[in-house]
Amino acid sequence: MKIYRLVRWVILAGLIVSVFLLFKTPDPVSKPQDSRAIAANVDSYQSKMQQLEEAKQHGEAAEVHLTSAEVSAVMSQAASIPAPAVAPTSKNADQSAEQPKIGDYQVSFEGDVARGQFSTELAGKQVYVTVGGHLGAKSGYVTFDPTEFKVGDLSVPVSLVNDQLQKKDGRTERSVKAARLCCGLAG
Repeated sequence: MKIYRLVRWVILAGLIVSVFLLFKTPDPVSKPQDSRAIAANVDSYQSKMQQLEEAKQHGEAAEVHLTSAEVSAVMSQAASIPAPAVAPTSKNADQSAEQPKIGDYQVSFEGDVARGQFSTELAGKQVYVTVGGHLGAKSGYVTFDPTEFKVGDLSVPVSLVNDQLQKKDGRTERSVKAARLCCGLAG
């Protein structure tokens, strides 16, 4: 009988620690940028994209190198632009109610690993999601092979979330097309 009480207290302690880690604010993956730095990084990003577009129009190969500060700035600026309204259909009516509001975008590149951190609201509380992995290209498409996933400071096994991260739907296809243009990958 005592062993069951001990196991019950160990499980309860584990759950309390898990909930604490879930809502704990993790260390940022990149340095925060002020509004002037964001504007400068967005301008730099846009000029690099213009270089790619001009090379594409002339049929030339081109390559640009984007920094994590530029990518973070563009993502945070894009998040501040409201999405166009879509008339609800029976298919996307349920999806629109489920879509979380994502903000506080941060991106970093360390070696061959890209790491992103985003915040959302869960049960009225700010929760941070950190995902990291290897970016690549295959058949002209951007690939992402996740190596880590965290909610707050709680590490989640990648095998539990990999299917959802790799799931393709209409939004993913549009994102892939935008990423192909953004990264200058041949299509």
